[in-house]
Amino acid sequence: MRGAPTILHLDMDAFYASAEQAAKPSLRGKPVIVGGLGPRGVVATASYEARVFGVHSAMAMAQARRLCPNAAYLTPRFSVYRQVSDRVMALLATLSPLVEPLSLDEAFVDLEAGGVPATAEAARAVGERLRADIVAATGLTGSVGLAGSKMLAKIASERAKPDGLVLIEPGTERELLGPLTVRTLPGVGPATAEALRRAGISTVAETREAGEEELVRLLGKAHGASLYVMACGLDDRPVVAERDAKSVSVEDTYDVDLTDRTRVQLEVARLADRCVRRLRGAGRSGRTVVLKVRRYDFSTLTRSETLRGPTDDPAVVREAAARLLEGVDTTAGVRLLGVGVSGMADYTQEDLFAQAAQAAQAAQAAQAAQAAQAAQAAQAAHEAQGAQEAAEGTGEAGGAPEPALAALEDDEGADRPRRWLPGCDVRHAEFGAGWVQGSGVGRVTVRFEEPWSRPGRVRTFAVDDPALEPADPLPLLRPAEGDADAPAREKGQGEGQDRGPHQDQDMDQDQGSGHDPGSGRGLHQGQPVTSRP
Repeated sequence: MRGAPTILHLDMDAFYASAEQAAKPSLRGKPVIVGGLGPRGVVATASYEARVFGVHSAMAMAQARRLCPNAAYLTPRFSVYRQVSDRVMALLATLSPLVEPLSLDEAFVDLEAGGVPATAEAARAVGERLRADIVAATGLTGSVGLAGSKMLAKIASERAKPDGLVLIEPGTERELLGPLTVRTLPGVGPATAEALRRAGISTVAETREAGEEELVRLLGKAHGASLYVMACGLDDRPVVAERDAKSVSVEDTYDVDLTDRTRVQLEVARLADRCVRRLRGAGRSGRTVVLKVRRYDFSTLTRSETLRGPTDDPAVVREAAARLLEGVDTTAGVRLLGVGVSGMADYTQEDLFAQAAQAAQAAQAAQAAQAAQAAQAAQAAHEAQGAQEAAEGTGEAGGAPEPALAALEDDEGADRPRRWLPGCDVRHAEFGAGWVQGSGVGRVTVRFEEPWSRPGRVRTFAVDDPALEPADPLPLLRPAEGDADAPAREKGQGEGQDRGPHQDQDMDQDQGSGHDPGSGRGLHQGQPVTSRP
């Protein structure tokens, strides 16, 4: 516990949703909800306009839609969020060598290690300058908390939201914490809060008054003792620049329960590959593979296997995950699958690569056998077809193509419609940059606008329109004057921007549901139609 407020906590305001509002002028000032859009999706972030309706992070997306049906429901664009996060973390690094990131949008900073004088005035000046620098660099806002400990700094930033700064003077901790709910304290979740509530404890002041002995009796020695210390406003945890990850994992929740065993096996293999990509991206390896299976009735099974040494080889992880899956019954349905690697290390065990090579050789042998069987079947079919043609006198001109080849041609020529997820970036050959507002019934509705433009027009196209392509995200701030691409983008965006007041009102009513606003409007000879006449 420090005698000066030199620990800073930064929390970006409704980060994902704010980034989407900054990128999409038509959504500014309107409720925006970012997360999984399927029936089992979860809210990642809700804008402050959506929070008025009771929507919050980690809420089921189905419930969010009931509470706020007119919000814009968007798919996360993590590449954009990471770019913004990198800029923010770079600004924090200029303040101190001790920066502890907690997530893409949240971090602690030890100002004392950065040479900031141990006074409230100096700390406040640094915090205000940081907030201004973040707006200038990203166009987004963040809230800053300053205190003598990490716990209090985080509480201060929460009280500062949105776009504010709160400094807790040393010596005022108990007075500030007393009336707050016990859930404010770190480590107090729903189960702990319920145990305390049954004992008549609901605030921080009541937790402190209960005494350490009573808390230990209710919660156990370790948890009860640490909770009592924090209820007294004491927190000696240091800011740690690099936190060592204990595990790397990925998981997916499925809109429809998976019952087909082959599909489950394929999903586990895919998750294993994703997990290894993250593992390698972090420059780490691990020796324990973990499989997570949540069944139709929400019961969750976790299985693990410890290898002879750490590895980052995808074949080894896939093989281990497949072995773990063999012992799990999935016939009744699976709603979630996950694969993780723990027991982290900075090196790989060489002898595991021999295991991976053997697995790869076995897979190649199996593929070769399958190819040989397919070739034999194709040859037999070809000979049978030739015999039939000879008998019927059709010859080559009237004969059907060889069956295996015909199936291949059909498969390659199949016209598969592209998926257009709400919020994703696109570019049209004629109308320029825009984002998907909704899709369905063979059509996709796009709003054409850029982060620095006026709210754009809405147009609807066929989902397979060759002029419409996925695009890379645009920067949130207008490119510098020297950017050669900026004039071309502005010229393309400016066409057709002038609209009457009735058109503006109609488009505002259309936007943001995540459904196709163009439903019921047709396409004429493949040409785009605007959302309203």
